[in-house]
Amino acid sequence: MNPIIEFCMSNLANGSEEAFAKLEQDPNLDVLEYGCLSYCSQCAESLFALVNGEIVEADTPEELTKKVYKFIEENPLF
Repeated sequence: MNPIIEFCMSNLANGSEEAFAKLEQDPNLDVLEYGCLSYCSQCAESLFALVNGEIVEADTPEELTKKVYKFIEENPLF
């Protein structure tokens, strides 16, 4: 079972598209895009993704990508 990374379409438009594209290339991740994840205040304030149901946020796409990998490393599924 791969870690699940979820992105909100609005947040992709706000700047997390680069992180999405990079993470989507990793065959060990399941990267999904939704119209809305219902985290509107989070979406308006920063770039974010849900990683296995937990919010990971950052100021830049590069930082978001790094934080997603760090979260996965520190919180293994098994």
